[in-house]
Amino acid sequence: MSDADPLATTVYVGEGYKPFGELTLAEVEARAAELRAASGVGPMARIAGVARAWSELARAMSSAGATTVVGLGRERAVEFARRTWASPPF
Repeated sequence: MSDADPLATTVYVGEGYKPFGELTLAEVEARAAELRAASGVGPMARIAGVARAWSELARAMSSAGATTVVGLGRERAVEFARRTWASPPF
């Protein structure tokens, strides 16, 4: 397992890359919608769980009033980094 900081892992949003911990609620919601739209049947059904994790992250951020992922607190943010596959689960 890597010692890299999961919150520093870059994620593609909009027109570029940004550290996972710095993603805003709007960017997380957009990523959730994008993955939800892409999930379906066959091989793409595998991403449904990842899309669900991004949606859960958006709900958690909204409930907590967090403006960025790291605003959830390090422990929860790292957990979501793994669940959303922003930080590889292996």
